[in-house]
Amino acid sequence: MNVSVEYLGEKKFKANTIKSSYILDCKEITPVEYFVTGIIGCTGIDLVMMAEKDGYVVSNYKVSAEIERQMEVPMKLASMHIIYAFDGSFDVVKAKRYILASLESYCTTVNSVRDSVKITYTIVHNGVKIANKESIASGEGTEIEDGFGAACGS
Repeated sequence: MNVSVEYLGEKKFKANTIKSSYILDCKEITPVEYFVTGIIGCTGIDLVMMAEKDGYVVSNYKVSAEIERQMEVPMKLASMHIIYAFDGSFDVVKAKRYILASLESYCTTVNSVRDSVKITYTIVHNGVKIANKESIASGEGTEIEDGFGAACGS
């Protein structure tokens, strides 16, 4: 992967990737906000892709996050609570497995910060809360009991 950023003046930068480019306007959105939306965007995309692969459609989908940062410079992320709300014709077991597969295995961005950031999640599937502020495994190989025999975390 190769990326670059060019300064355009007035706290604006042009971000370039192999596929495209976009403007980073630091007066409007901070680099930390871009970073965090990238994290929840990555894990959000995983759910849709896994469901589609199994022949399901995800609708009314929103992923949001509540972030706490350390107060000392460099003000690292301390904790992140990710809230998934979506509808789908698949059952709650599959809904939770999709989310855990993303959080524990597939999402590059979440897995890049999980050793230093406490990450929890809530899942609202078809209007029903099926997980509330549950933790993902963080640190050196810690495993959690996900209710599915750790099928998603192994």
